[in-house]
Amino acid sequence: MSAAGRLTELSRSIEGRVAIVTGGASGMGRATAHLFADEGARVVVADLGVDRVDAVVGEITAMHGDGAALGIVCDVADQSQLRVLVDGTIAWAGRLDIVVNNAGVSLVTSAFQDEDEFEDNWARTIDVNLTAHARLIRLALAHLVASGAGRIVNIASTESIVATAGLAAYAASKAGVAGLTRSLAVELGRHGVTVNCICPGPIDTGMTEAIPQDAKDTYARRRVPLRRYGIPEEVAHMTLNLCLPSSSFVNGATIAVDGGMTIRHT
Repeated sequence: MSAAGRLTELSRSIEGRVAIVTGGASGMGRATAHLFADEGARVVVADLGVDRVDAVVGEITAMHGDGAALGIVCDVADQSQLRVLVDGTIAWAGRLDIVVNNAGVSLVTSAFQDEDEFEDNWARTIDVNLTAHARLIRLALAHLVASGAGRIVNIASTESIVATAGLAAYAASKAGVAGLTRSLAVELGRHGVTVNCICPGPIDTGMTEAIPQDAKDTYARRRVPLRRYGIPEEVAHMTLNLCLPSSSFVNGATIAVDGGMTIRHT
């Protein structure tokens, strides 16, 4: 078919784009960083722990060359470190096109918990899982607008739709991420920046590795139509999809990547 006869000219490539991935040293963040690099993007891996960050950057650069990835150690709960993250990205790459807010924690916050422990865990969870998302977006916004095709993907959780006892702050923070996504999608759309949200369900990551395998298998059989846990790369591919130029009309969406868990009634 000739070019004139093609249905669309929208691109499915992020080659040359620059992306920040928080929580990029493990699990879904690591899978996302690798996938973006595989697709030709330059990736900034942001996470706690220099050894962990360097390991992922080393994996990526071994495959794609020294200019493919940059590691920045960052506690996303610290606004000054987020500013260093954005400034370091611009100094390295000269631009910023994509922000993936993936970093998260899951700390016990029970109604019956010791008060001091509850307060500490609540504050840390909200700071990392929600406030950091808003702060990083604000710090990156001028660069995302200048990109002409800025993309923001916030990683929430199916815990924003269903809930587990004893994780009140986690559920509240993830519901907050979905709300933040919708509000910013409305506000930033006129500036050419899309904001979308992914809600992973049961995924094999560091956050779930303490669950015994037999318990995971039982849960998956009972609750997940696909009868298994997902893998980080399956979430990463949805993240990539939302960052493609061809996804330019997807804005304010909340997408469950959960094997059908949240729609199962019986």
